[in-house]
Amino acid sequence: MRTQVAIIGAGPAGLLLGQLLHVAGIDNVIVERQTGDYVLGRIRAGVLEQVTMDLLKKAGVDARAHAEGLPHHGIELLFQGQRHRIDMHAHTHGRQVMVYGQTEVTRDLMEARAAAGLTTIYGAANVSLHDFDGERPRVRYEKDGATHELECDFIAGCDGYHGVSRASVPASAVKLYEKVYPFGWLGMLADVPPVSDELIYCNTPRGFALCSMRSRTRSRYYVQVPVEEKVENWSDDAFWNELRLRLDPEGRERLVTGPALEKSIAPLRSFVAEPMRFGRLFLAGDAAHIVPPTGAKGLNLAASDVGYLYQALERFYGERSSSALDRYSDLCLRRIWKAERFSWWFTSLMHRFPDTGDFGQKIQEAELDYLVHSPAAATSLSENYVGLPLESF
Repeated sequence: MRTQVAIIGAGPAGLLLGQLLHVAGIDNVIVERQTGDYVLGRIRAGVLEQVTMDLLKKAGVDARAHAEGLPHHGIELLFQGQRHRIDMHAHTHGRQVMVYGQTEVTRDLMEARAAAGLTTIYGAANVSLHDFDGERPRVRYEKDGATHELECDFIAGCDGYHGVSRASVPASAVKLYEKVYPFGWLGMLADVPPVSDELIYCNTPRGFALCSMRSRTRSRYYVQVPVEEKVENWSDDAFWNELRLRLDPEGRERLVTGPALEKSIAPLRSFVAEPMRFGRLFLAGDAAHIVPPTGAKGLNLAASDVGYLYQALERFYGERSSSALDRYSDLCLRRIWKAERFSWWFTSLMHRFPDTGDFGQKIQEAELDYLVHSPAAATSLSENYVGLPLESF
């Protein structure tokens, strides 16, 4: 089999790239080691920047997000037992974010790909990448007891942190930057109405908490826990009781509880791999970078990578120019490091670290107090939260 672009990974990054390339008339095949049901069953975040929404529109898959998503103009910061609203809409001249679950983004992209009759190979075992340092890259995989080979012009590695794409690069060719945080997020998804119309980020002496949602009837809540904590130690009642202790009186009064649809613990890390291009192999999304979820940047960074890569490939096939492909890694990394900085800062501001102590807690509260009373500080947070614009090639 032959295609122009082989995409490794059928998560939202790979699917979005495939759909954008299809719209541009560029042939592509997606190779995914898991089943479609497994991919669709992943529970992930759901705060979309305007850049991401614009790319979904360009791909022709934004209708349901606009119909069912929840536009958010601000967030609330809770500290010292009181809530303070940051009006992001006002501080960014009318920009906003859209709350729409990553699972739903994946579903929309899957359905669009199926409707277009595009090839996605699910359940591909022992995927391996070959000759991407030359002009004829190949992807080899096993399916239904046979070995298959896919020839292509380019390979897009959209297969996540643990995927084969980055692992295929010689260790000497890539530099890794990583920070591992000493805590995780215990998250619960439940079919209960959200405690607030906007997200509440909580800084408390007991640790961080986040009140989020997927819709007006489905909520997603998180509490900070030690990194070694086990999800089986937390009953539904234990989770709700701990969340109450981290909320303000109004939040406790409005909190509606119910059985968990899903419960899990996510470790937090900051991670970047440089560069993001190796010959004709291009990394995108979690294959190249991870951010703590505090700033809601993971999916949005993946989407911006895909936006850059799609434009570069479109120029290559339309103008027979590789100049945009040559700039792909540098442009992505400029944006990535800004998002890494923001996510690290917001995580450091909102969480209780083992060595925070009373002094550290007071410093956090002083910075939060400055943040909610300084238009300049609130503007900086708002600009980063709603998403910085894409640079042009």
